[in-house]
Amino acid sequence: MSNHKEAADNEVQKIMEQEALDYHRRSPAGKIYTGIKKPAATQRDLTLAYSPGVAIPCLEIEKNEEDSFIYTGRGNLVGVISNGTAVLGLGDIGPHAAKPVMEGKAMLFKKFADIDVFDIEVDAKDPDQFIACVKALEPTFGGINLEDIKAPECFYIEEKLREQMNIPVFHDDQHGTAIIAAAAFLNALEVAEKKIENVRVVFSGAGAAAIACANLFLSLGVKPRNLILCDSKGVVHKGRKDLNQYKERFALDIELRTLAEALDGADAFVGVSVAKALSADMILKMALNPIIFALANPEPEIRPDAARAVRPDAIVATGRSDYPNQVNNVLGFPFIFRGALDVRARVINEEMKLAAVRAIAALARESVPDAVMKAYKDGEVYQFGRDYLIPKPVDPRVLFHVAPAVAKAAMDSGVARRPIDIARYAEQIEHILGPTQSMMRSIQRQIHAVHKNKQRKARIVIPNSYDRRILRAAAQVIDEGDLEISLIGNPERILINAEKFGLINFRDKVEIIAPVHSKKFDEYAARLFEERQRKGVSQSGARQLLHNYNYFAAMMLQCGDADGIVSGVVEPYGPSIRPLLEVIGVHDEQTLAGIYMVMQRDRQFFFADCTVNENPNAVKLAEIVLSTVAVAERYTNDPIRVAMLSFSSFGASRSPDAGKVAEAVKIVRKLRPELEIDGEMQADVALNEGLREREFPFCGLTGDANVLIFPDLASANISYKMMAQIGNASLIGPILHGMRKPANVLQISATTDEVVNMIYVTAHQAMERW
Repeated sequence: MSNHKEAADNEVQKIMEQEALDYHRRSPAGKIYTGIKKPAATQRDLTLAYSPGVAIPCLEIEKNEEDSFIYTGRGNLVGVISNGTAVLGLGDIGPHAAKPVMEGKAMLFKKFADIDVFDIEVDAKDPDQFIACVKALEPTFGGINLEDIKAPECFYIEEKLREQMNIPVFHDDQHGTAIIAAAAFLNALEVAEKKIENVRVVFSGAGAAAIACANLFLSLGVKPRNLILCDSKGVVHKGRKDLNQYKERFALDIELRTLAEALDGADAFVGVSVAKALSADMILKMALNPIIFALANPEPEIRPDAARAVRPDAIVATGRSDYPNQVNNVLGFPFIFRGALDVRARVINEEMKLAAVRAIAALARESVPDAVMKAYKDGEVYQFGRDYLIPKPVDPRVLFHVAPAVAKAAMDSGVARRPIDIARYAEQIEHILGPTQSMMRSIQRQIHAVHKNKQRKARIVIPNSYDRRILRAAAQVIDEGDLEISLIGNPERILINAEKFGLINFRDKVEIIAPVHSKKFDEYAARLFEERQRKGVSQSGARQLLHNYNYFAAMMLQCGDADGIVSGVVEPYGPSIRPLLEVIGVHDEQTLAGIYMVMQRDRQFFFADCTVNENPNAVKLAEIVLSTVAVAERYTNDPIRVAMLSFSSFGASRSPDAGKVAEAVKIVRKLRPELEIDGEMQADVALNEGLREREFPFCGLTGDANVLIFPDLASANISYKMMAQIGNASLIGPILHGMRKPANVLQISATTDEVVNMIYVTAHQAMERW
């Protein structure tokens, strides 16, 4: 059986190796590239960007070198630098072979923290030559990330560069590994119910990562007498004469000589050494709930399944992604540098590293977003415990936990040259996660402010609450603390599903209402009958309708027992919106419209009507414009520019379909003469100022349109979905405008994040009425 498994593993390894080669070979070459941040389209742009305009900032920097952080990209530029002497688990393969790793590091810096990187591979094994090379590059960078340099030279190189340079120098193989391992260790201690000052920790390995981990564990509170370091020759003790200065710091006056002896009764094992260095017999002698960090890559000191076979109480972490508790440096370095760069820190000191450790550890104890789970294995549940000690690398919240903690520690410890307002720092960096996240965080801040000011939380009711997306969205919103949630459905079934999806203490977080058992059932039935008795609804019919969760939720909103409703998700749009229209209704003077916010990195659009009006006439189109403008004015600070879209521009076609669009423009101009609007026009005309100036100089738009009104439901619906799938746009919506009370209906394809977003949008609509 063992031979079959080994053969299968070898086959999987071969497939992965070929995929890796294909990935890196794929055109275009490389994993990173340089882009342009400033306009370079006109002669004027080029004059300012280069000669003669560029001379002006040059002269300013000559007067004050610190101004290089203002007039250039230096403040957001990190050098990832290696000599290739200790690449991954491959050893000294040289600077040329190290380049794919350095490009990968650069890619992660950009993806997770929006930090620009130049990767530099230096052909210099001599430490002093390497130091001189890196030191000479200081004017280029805001920080230096040293990578894949062998021990013990890496310690000397980093120490000297930290002494000589006035920007952060961070050897990630040391400190990145140490920070993530330390965060996992703190949480492992909590799971094992052990105190850090009492635990005995044994290290296997005495290279860069091991020494850095050991130092950081001591800073966290492990007693020096309780930390035993082992290298390839056994325990590092005072009787040895072959120790370098870095190992000597950990030499103990003890009689233990082997790793096996050191592990007898030990609470924790930290392996940063070689595959299979830890045996089952060694683990058997460890203390109760042993903490085993087997971090050797690609093959750990012992595999988790082998460790737990002999010690089911073991708490295990590795460096691999195919096992729980992956100690992955990407949880640290992008966000540590983000915080350090933003306060223009001179160094990354111990206080900053400890702040990162505690921030990462704290995040692991919070509920895990559904998007994180989907990025790994759909249906898998992550929650704090033995198999979830640290967050996953793709968790977008890491940025907002680690970067501010590091920035604050830099300021508190006196190494920051540019103090910032930590309370507003999250707003400054939230663009990194994209425009949708930025918009939603802005909405959440407004809701939080209203909640604190009014001392009241908005209550959002959600029908059909058995779906994973709804349950996880409800739990996430409740955990964030500013809203109340009511779920409609069978309480027993909801709670069973919540437990299946890993939601802890769900019963205490949300209100769960079974309509037939509700004290309000009779009241709602009477009210529904009163309002619908001349619209085909009898008394018994009203009671029957209330068994439908959508009708019951709508009545909660109508009777003031909820502030807003979010429906849809698990059933088609039509059946979901019908109860809202019948119970809540549309404003007498407004047209109902479904509006999407379509977000790209630096642009925001409003598309309408995407969900309600199939083929509106000119009057309806004009009313849709007014509804959409009302939403746009609420959610953007940009000037509103409305384009009425068609298949032709400005009378080129005599088709009635084009004519109704032109007529709608005239109607809107009479109702809102101050509004910047024009049409009918094709989409390229609406979005290309140069084309308008050249071909249609009479057009009334002073810039590109950001409110796009489509002539019919088909074109609007197709367009927003194509923007999402092909244009990589992110969406918020559909926002229903025109309902008498805040009510929105999500598409059946909605994700958990989209449910969360719509809950907040609905609450925001409700709070605006308070």
